[in-house]
Amino acid sequence: MAGCYREEVPVARGGKRQQFGSRFLSDPARVFHHNAWDNVEWSEEQAAAAERKVQENSSQRVCQEKQVDYEINAHKYWNDFYKIHENGFFKDRHWLFTEFPELAPSQNQNPLNGLLLENKSEIPQSGSCEDGPGLKIEEQHKCSLNSLSHETQMPPVEENVTKKLSQLEICADEFPGSSATYRILETNSEYDPSRCFAFVHDLCDEDKSYPVPTDSLDIIVLIFVLSAIVPDKMQKAIDRLSRLLKPGGMMLLRDYGRYDMAQLRFKKGQCLSGNFYVRGDGTRVYFFTQDELDTLFTTAGLEKVQNLVDRRLQVNRGKQLTMYRVWIQCKYRKPLLSNAS
Repeated sequence: MAGCYREEVPVARGGKRQQFGSRFLSDPARVFHHNAWDNVEWSEEQAAAAERKVQENSSQRVCQEKQVDYEINAHKYWNDFYKIHENGFFKDRHWLFTEFPELAPSQNQNPLNGLLLENKSEIPQSGSCEDGPGLKIEEQHKCSLNSLSHETQMPPVEENVTKKLSQLEICADEFPGSSATYRILETNSEYDPSRCFAFVHDLCDEDKSYPVPTDSLDIIVLIFVLSAIVPDKMQKAIDRLSRLLKPGGMMLLRDYGRYDMAQLRFKKGQCLSGNFYVRGDGTRVYFFTQDELDTLFTTAGLEKVQNLVDRRLQVNRGKQLTMYRVWIQCKYRKPLLSNAS
C-alpha cells in the first residue's frame, strides 16, 4: 500500500457526527424511512440461516494451483482493483476521527490520557460506503507511516516516494519522523510529501524491516487491511507491528465480521479456506469473529481496550432492499510496563 508518515496540525472537531448507536428500528413498518439502522439484533432464525449459507458456499474450495496464484500475485490483483475503482470508493473518511479520536489528539492533551480513560462500551460509527478495504492503496498487504505532531520543525521529506530505503540515512536515534511528538502507521495515498514519509512494505514479509525502530509509534491503523492476508500469516504480521508501538501505544482495527452480507453473497467455488474467500477480481477477504481478533492481538502482547461488533441494517429505499452488515472494531494497547518488569 502507498504509505505516508505525516506531521499534522490539530484538526477541528466541532460539529462531528454522533457515534454509531443512536438510530434504532423499533417499528418494522418504518424500515424504509431511513438509509440505515444501528445495532440491529439478529433473530435465532436469521443467525441459523446465515450459518447454513456459509456452510453451503464453503463446501467447494478453490483448487491449490489457483490458491498459489492468488497468494503470489496478491499485489497485482489489488493494484488492478484500485486502478479500476480509483474514483469510486471510500471518499468519506470523517468517521475515522469520530470512532478513533486517538488519530487527532488535542494539542493540550497527552495522547495517552484518552487511551487510559477509554469508554469500553462505545458502539462504532462508520461511513456509508464501507464494503471493502477502507482506504485507497497500491497493495493490500502494504502499509504507510503517518506522524501527527504539534511541532512544525520537521524538514520536508524527499518527494520521490519510491526512493530505495537503502539510500535513507537512518540511525538508531534518527529515523523518519523521529522529531515528531506523535507518530501513526496508517494507509492513505493522498499524503502531503512535505510532512509525510512514504514507503512500501509487505506486511507478510518476515525478512524486510520497517524503516522505524521498535517502540517508536503511537498509533497503528488497520482499516480493512488484515482481512486481505492469508489467515496463517496474520499472527506474525500483528506480532511484527506490535513491536513498533511505544508502551501505551494503540493498534486500531476495523474489518469484516462473520456472516456479513459480503460473506453470504459468495457462491460455491470461491472459498479458499474457512471464512476466507476470493472475489471475482482475484482480491481476497477473511471474515472475523471477536474471539479470533482478540487472540491475534493478545498473543502479540497487547491489551484489549475495545472489541465490538457493529451490526448495521442498510436500506436501499429506491429498490426496497435491506442489507445486513457486520463489522468488528477493535482497539488494543501495548502495556505501559513489560510483563518482565
